[in-house]
Amino acid sequence: MKFNYIFVAVFLFIVSSCSGENEVSQEIPKTSKVEQLIEHSKEFDRKVYSYDTPGGKIHIAVGFGIANSIMVEGIDGNIIIDSADSTFEASEIYKLFKAKNNNPIKAVIYTHNHGDHTFGTSFYLTTQEQRPKIIAHESTDFYMQRILGIIEPIISSRSTRMFGTALPDGELINVGIGPSLNVSKSPVGYVKPDVTFDKELKINIAGINLELYHAPGETNDQLFVWLPDHLSLMPGDNIYRTFPNLYTIRGTTHRDVAGWVNSLDHMRSFRPQFLFPSHTKPLSGNAVMETLTIYRDAIQYIHDQTVRLMNKGLTPDEIIEKIELPKKLAESPFLSEFYGTIRWSVKSIFNGYLGWFSGNPTELDPLSTAESAKRLSELLGGDDKIFLALEEAVLNKDMQWALELSDQLIALEYSLRKVYQLKREALLYIGKRSSNPNKRNYFLTSAIELDEDFKGFPPTITTEGVVNEISMNTMFARLSVNLNPENIYKDNFNACFVFPSGDNKTISVRNDVAAVSNRRLDNCDITIETSEVILKKVLAGLRSPVAAIASGEIQVEGGTTSFLQFLASFR
Repeated sequence: MKFNYIFVAVFLFIVSSCSGENEVSQEIPKTSKVEQLIEHSKEFDRKVYSYDTPGGKIHIAVGFGIANSIMVEGIDGNIIIDSADSTFEASEIYKLFKAKNNNPIKAVIYTHNHGDHTFGTSFYLTTQEQRPKIIAHESTDFYMQRILGIIEPIISSRSTRMFGTALPDGELINVGIGPSLNVSKSPVGYVKPDVTFDKELKINIAGINLELYHAPGETNDQLFVWLPDHLSLMPGDNIYRTFPNLYTIRGTTHRDVAGWVNSLDHMRSFRPQFLFPSHTKPLSGNAVMETLTIYRDAIQYIHDQTVRLMNKGLTPDEIIEKIELPKKLAESPFLSEFYGTIRWSVKSIFNGYLGWFSGNPTELDPLSTAESAKRLSELLGGDDKIFLALEEAVLNKDMQWALELSDQLIALEYSLRKVYQLKREALLYIGKRSSNPNKRNYFLTSAIELDEDFKGFPPTITTEGVVNEISMNTMFARLSVNLNPENIYKDNFNACFVFPSGDNKTISVRNDVAAVSNRRLDNCDITIETSEVILKKVLAGLRSPVAAIASGEIQVEGGTTSFLQFLASFR
């Protein structure tokens, strides 16, 4: 029996690439929008750009995975800002950085928690004689634990679709803000920060004067780096050469759009001469302030017009049909919808203020999809009529309507093999013609999932290094949400965990929930004594609980069988 009770993995972005067995059958259509996306790939030419700023040299590596990595030269050492999306890419980048300046790395700064900015860090810890400082906002590890935590499985699968990591070779054009996601090339190298701050941090490292400011935007933990002597700004993910992801379809907490505007205004207040974004190419001269201004104005425009129409009682679906950027903004190359979109942003802003309910009472308690499909079938004269409409929609290339009809038939469980084939055709048609990589990759990957021979996405790889960076609170939270009421070993059951550190955890299974507390109860049904490391390995599937018990690494009072049956409740 394999005990993999918690499939601890990595970030939204931690997915392995498929071997290319599945083929997306249609060629890329030569439409202007898709050609523009292909042209956009030039933004990610694999290269290190070097700048002589008033304060010294700065180098930025573009095109190595999704995110850029930046090196600032100091007197007796250098600083890395964002460590790349894998230790593999960090290694490739550092070879080029080291050729520019081989002074030791004194610090690694995270602009935020996303894996494409943090997963290369362990490379720098293993290659430097002295451990570099790891600097981030004080909430960065909290959000990283969230990524590694209770919603990791769904974030991982949705990220696979959005970033196109399961697409065959040649089908991925780019991912909007970078050429591709490369986290699967090496073990995850995230390392917890050891220097953190709340609102701002002013520090000198290797003779470099750094000012770090909390700047919520694409993430709540986002920061920007201002180098006053260099007149240089590192804005993280708060600006890049495409319309911003005010909402991401892989799933995220609400992004504070008004806060994003304020953060850009804070950056503008320094009047930088050099801009080194964490995605897409750097800027210098007058283009910096011009771009920062037009970018923040576009975000404010979408925010303000959404709220204006929302206050007039319009629903999200009505608002998205009424908002588009003014001509002057729309013509900016920094606002092409190669990552975020206006339509998705409007819906997210609405939801952030008012939640999921649009205000239309029909939506409060709607019929189930299956019941609605059944009644539609009766109205039209049978399931066959819906299927004929689906075939006609596909024949007429009315593919969005085809998708909606196919979902009705799937709910009715009508001729699923044929319906899946038609839905797949509709997904391919729309995906191939989309110039937004997120939508394109999501549709094309969803089409692959409808292939008869689809075996599922490659499993995410859990390593001891990843497990060591996951907190016990995260591990127990994952355990709690994995409780399967059908597999519960025994109700009103208390499992008490005792660790050498003196910390205690108790899981009380009652009323079909697993309640976690940070204390040891007096009425423990079983008591488990082990180290945090061993328990993490067991819960992550890296160590068999039977082997750990046999070796004495886990000691159980109250019955080994009871412990194993208790673990089996979380499958």
